[in-house]
Amino acid sequence: MPVRSTRRTFVGVTALTLAFSVIAFTQAAYAGKPVGSDKGATTEETGGGDGTGIYATARITYSGSVAANGSKGNVTSADVNWTPPPCWYAPYLGAKDFKKKMSGDIESQTNAPGMGGHAGAALSELKRHYEDEYGWTDTPGYKDYNVDKDGEGMFWAAVENPDEPDLLKRNSCNDLPFWVDNGEAPPPQYEQAITPEILAALAYQHMQLPDTEVSLAPEQTTKVNLPTWAWLDKAVFDEVQATAAINVPGFNLQATTTARPVSLTLEPGTDDAVTYPASGECVINNDDSIGEPYARGKANRTPPCGIKYLRSSGNGTYNLQATITWDISWTGTGSAGGDLPDGTFGNGQAVTVQEIQAVNR
Repeated sequence: MPVRSTRRTFVGVTALTLAFSVIAFTQAAYAGKPVGSDKGATTEETGGGDGTGIYATARITYSGSVAANGSKGNVTSADVNWTPPPCWYAPYLGAKDFKKKMSGDIESQTNAPGMGGHAGAALSELKRHYEDEYGWTDTPGYKDYNVDKDGEGMFWAAVENPDEPDLLKRNSCNDLPFWVDNGEAPPPQYEQAITPEILAALAYQHMQLPDTEVSLAPEQTTKVNLPTWAWLDKAVFDEVQATAAINVPGFNLQATTTARPVSLTLEPGTDDAVTYPASGECVINNDDSIGEPYARGKANRTPPCGIKYLRSSGNGTYNLQATITWDISWTGTGSAGGDLPDGTFGNGQAVTVQEIQAVNR
């Protein structure tokens, strides 16, 4: 096997990457196609597409409180700099199946009209890489597509996150498919190989938090300068979990992401209002409720969580935004675990504010 000083500066690597691009990107190499489910059921996200490109086919299965039809959930990260992974590497095919797929694609592209020059040479280099042990530092070549090890491992390949809007980021996992023995970790240079932490981030992305309408008193219609009480009962407001798992021969990973409600933030929909507390953030109580229900005899008290409007809404309404902040953590295979950025999800409620009518005598 030839050894080179660096894989990124060696011209052969450029040729191999070009060859792979010829196969994968002149065809439909879109990955991560989701298949739907309802909340609380199961969603499958597969690396498959129309069966013509080189991309991973291992399926990520989502369960728990996840968005329907495999779509993105409704959680907004409180950290504007945090994003789910745009792509990753995952198990793709066994040796015999990979040989059939890759060799067929190389043959098809080699015989395509006008496929000469650099592109033709690149395809020849790609064929050498998988058939004739042509490799370089930290990346071995393969003899006859590793068919003598069929069943002992799998070739891994790139998967695009279909919910990543940036095409360059989505295509940033551009290494050639590589072999991983069953039960072994991928080589360390593949930092974007699928892990429990990546699965946890994907579960976060697909998590569906409940629509929760805040209880108000007075309800819907209140008066100028009259404190409006706001609260959430424990019964309507509890932790949420979403799980992502990948299971293929010799490789099984899972991660569960848990969201726990911690606070409610009220935004009155107008500057002519004050909130209780002044920050507008009502923290969770010891019994896991937020705020305090209004009851007869509390009219002269200041609500622990609420709003006082200072001006009438006229012929319209104010859009009260009630946003819940969720503390989000994860656990996964091999006792892995950690924290993810807090998530938020809010609902709008129309509130009518009327002037208090006085009778002049």
